[in-house]
Amino acid sequence: MIVKMKKYVFLVYHKHYTDFLEKLRKVGVLHVAEKAEGIADNDQLRDKMQLSAKIKKTLTEATPFLLPNTTPQEVSTYEGAELLKTWDALQAEKNRLQQVIAATQKEAERMQVWGKYDSEKLAKLAKNGYVLQFFCCPKRNFQTEWESDFNAFIINEIGSNLYFVTVNHTTITLDAEAVTLNARNSKQLQLDVEAQNLLLTAHQAKMEAWVHGNFNNLENFALQVEETIDFQKVELSTTPEAEEKVMLLEGFCPQANEGKLNAMLEAEGVYYKVFEPKIDEDVPIKLKNNFFTKLFEPITELYSLPNYNEIDLTPYLAPFFMLFFGLCLGDGGYGLLILIAATIVKYKFPKFKSVATLAQFLGGATVVVGLLTGMFFGISLESVTWPWLANVKNYFITSNNYAAKLGGYDPMMVVAVAVGLFQILFAMGLKVVKTTIQFGFKYAAADCAWLIIILDGLALLLPVLGVALPQTVLYVLYGIAAVCAFVILFYNSPGKNPFVNLGSGLWGTYGTVSGLLGDVLSYIRLFALGLAGGILGGVFNMLAISLTADMSPFVRWLPMLFILLFGHSLNILLCIISSIVHPLRLTFVEFYKNAGFEGGGHPYKPFKTKTTKL
Repeated sequence: MIVKMKKYVFLVYHKHYTDFLEKLRKVGVLHVAEKAEGIADNDQLRDKMQLSAKIKKTLTEATPFLLPNTTPQEVSTYEGAELLKTWDALQAEKNRLQQVIAATQKEAERMQVWGKYDSEKLAKLAKNGYVLQFFCCPKRNFQTEWESDFNAFIINEIGSNLYFVTVNHTTITLDAEAVTLNARNSKQLQLDVEAQNLLLTAHQAKMEAWVHGNFNNLENFALQVEETIDFQKVELSTTPEAEEKVMLLEGFCPQANEGKLNAMLEAEGVYYKVFEPKIDEDVPIKLKNNFFTKLFEPITELYSLPNYNEIDLTPYLAPFFMLFFGLCLGDGGYGLLILIAATIVKYKFPKFKSVATLAQFLGGATVVVGLLTGMFFGISLESVTWPWLANVKNYFITSNNYAAKLGGYDPMMVVAVAVGLFQILFAMGLKVVKTTIQFGFKYAAADCAWLIIILDGLALLLPVLGVALPQTVLYVLYGIAAVCAFVILFYNSPGKNPFVNLGSGLWGTYGTVSGLLGDVLSYIRLFALGLAGGILGGVFNMLAISLTADMSPFVRWLPMLFILLFGHSLNILLCIISSIVHPLRLTFVEFYKNAGFEGGGHPYKPFKTKTTKL
């Protein structure tokens, strides 16, 4: 749900304003209404924001140097600028060593073709009047007379290239690429690489020690700069009044925190007024949900927060998303792996507790779907001959058990379409509630009529399924349909000309009918993705058996294990991706569209103290 907010307006004497802001920050519950035009043009604020970005970049670079199973030292006395300067120097030295290693390694590879030469002996030959020149050319371009005319000696042959040296008393010119020899041969250069790697390892240990001692200082510095940015934004969002003698500030406070804020204001004698936010005001959004629903808030934020005047859809999308994930993945074995992995992560890495808990629910939903459909690591439990499954095989939701009762349709496809239709109708109901709250029921009448006429149409289809309806009930259903059609065609825009309503109603009817059909069909992919994952898992099982059938039992297990591990790892990765992407699409397109979701809300960010005080 969206937390109710109150709008506050303050009038503060200019000499007391800075002190007032400090006290306001200590209370930490007011979201200040910012003025974008003043913030965008302020050079000081821009510099601070660039510094904040620099610190965040430094934290990102430093994070890999945090040693596992260790806790960085607590915040200590530090100089922020000196921290950044020291880290830049450490990074520069690391980059220099890496560049030297890469260049030396490349040079060692270049010199490898020339073997283990001695530069001192080559220098002695040059001193005695011999000119040694080194060349490389394609084998087809090498002329054998060079050996007699220019004392050419082939040193190496790599692929289609020849590497050779000429020994003469004067410099010669050949139709070949001249090569400059390094003063150190490949082996010597490789020793240099090893020495530089030792230096790099020692330097990285130095960086790890520095990060261990200063990571929390960096984080505190980042928060300190953010505090400064927040303070400057508040100052820039202030409107001077009465010849700049009085400062006017506006903001929003959660209704539950009013007492805390009011107590400070009364104690300081600040003049303020409290209002209910108007419908056209940009009110910050703070979500408050129960434990289960809160896990799905990142999904809501991934698209957009709701605006203040609509419904928070998170509690309503949560169970659907969990079900859709289970239907798309569909394999109980894969769900069990996700459940186990998420449980381990949850207790080993508390930082990822909320994500791991969400994964536990998604894995659990997949296990349930897998048990209902009889799919476990690509094995169709319906087809196995295990005695302990004999009494339950007839209950698995499969084509063999239920297709005949559903006119030949796969039962999971019917389930997917039914769930999709239910979600769409549920979303339409939410839209009716939202519009009624915002503007009154008369503006939601047409949407309500659409919802009723669809339900009415489904009821009229019951005889097709063998459910007999009394003639009186049929007449009532026809009457309801007629009333709903009248509302849809002539009361879709209250207050407008009936003929205008008729035109917009006909056009809206076309859009709704065609859109509804497309929306419902989108849910068939839930069945298709689950089916594809199960089939692919079964294929890998079959390959593991058939490709190793002729092997000895003593060695057969190893290639079988490799095929199963590789195949199922690949399959579960693909299945997880599709099981996240498609439910997101169904949520953000079909569900949000039919629920009339507007979005555009921005998060509640209270003006508060963030740093650790030393």
